[in-house]
Amino acid sequence: MSDTSRRLGGGADLTVDGLGFSVVDEPQFRLATVAREAMKSMTSGFDGYKESPETPYIEANLRDMPGISIADFEGMTNVTVELRRNNGKVVVGQGLTCMTAIEVNVSDAKFKVRFEGDNISEETA
Repeated sequence: MSDTSRRLGGGADLTVDGLGFSVVDEPQFRLATVAREAMKSMTSGFDGYKESPETPYIEANLRDMPGISIADFEGMTNVTVELRRNNGKVVVGQGLTCMTAIEVNVSDAKFKVRFEGDNISEETA
């Protein structure tokens, strides 16, 4: 029996409202709701920082497979998205909206999808 306790990356599964999709590569997510940027001056260096809102997201490149309608992604609003990572962690977003105009690369049947919303969390294994 193999020991996968040290596996940190290498793959993921993605579901939208329970429907599974083939993840090709580059699954990623952002949980942060703010971005901070240093405010510097020429004389004193670091004066402080500014803070701007950020929208959390879940994103991946998927494969266009039989039984999937690319047009359906345009209507995906208020959906639950789960990104299950090989290290056992699960990123769950509820009430998310597909923000990508889907463009399929016909040569490899790959397309990028991005879901954004304000309710994304990470569950540890």
